[in-house]
Amino acid sequence: MTRVAELLLLLVILTSFLALGTARVSACIRAVALQGLLLGLLPLALYPAGGAHIWGLAVGTVLVKAVVLPRFLNWAIREAAVRREVEPRVGYPMSLLVGVAAVAAAFAISSRLPLPEQAHEMLVPAALATVMLGLFMLTTRSKAVVQVVGYLILENGVYLFGLTHVERVPFLVEVGVLLDVFVAVFIMGIVVFHINREFDSLDSSHLSALSD
Repeated sequence: MTRVAELLLLLVILTSFLALGTARVSACIRAVALQGLLLGLLPLALYPAGGAHIWGLAVGTVLVKAVVLPRFLNWAIREAAVRREVEPRVGYPMSLLVGVAAVAAAFAISSRLPLPEQAHEMLVPAALATVMLGLFMLTTRSKAVVQVVGYLILENGVYLFGLTHVERVPFLVEVGVLLDVFVAVFIMGIVVFHINREFDSLDSSHLSALSD
């Protein structure tokens, strides 16, 4: 199962690049949905003897990250009539170059960290890379919906970090984390909808022009 885990972690990083390098909002959502599916399969590949706890985590992750949240985001872009990220603060070719540098930095940093003995050697580097790519996307995109996708990718990196100690963390704590993500995206989606309805734009830079 080590080979399977390595493949899944590699695909998680590649889906982050897919979201980072596309201008279509729907493609970003599909990328983060695929990433959620991969994250759901990871506990089964990393801990094949984990029992009901691991299976519950896997099923919950797939339902929330690969089904519920993408459907909600698709609903949000339909309601807000968003199709493309028109003017990102950093162009797509440059974004991909920065992403490659972030992945290299993640592997370099993780090699110096004290890691749990039972953790897969690629788990922490992939987690760091995913956090960096999500943070970069969150801060360099102008459309609020795409920023939500960046936030989800960042949170997926945090989820990967959590998998290093999944056998020591109570199941209810992990479920609470997933529910927190759902609530956060739900609130952000409502905000996106109201920004578009009231101000006829989803460009977050326009918010600086608002006053009491």
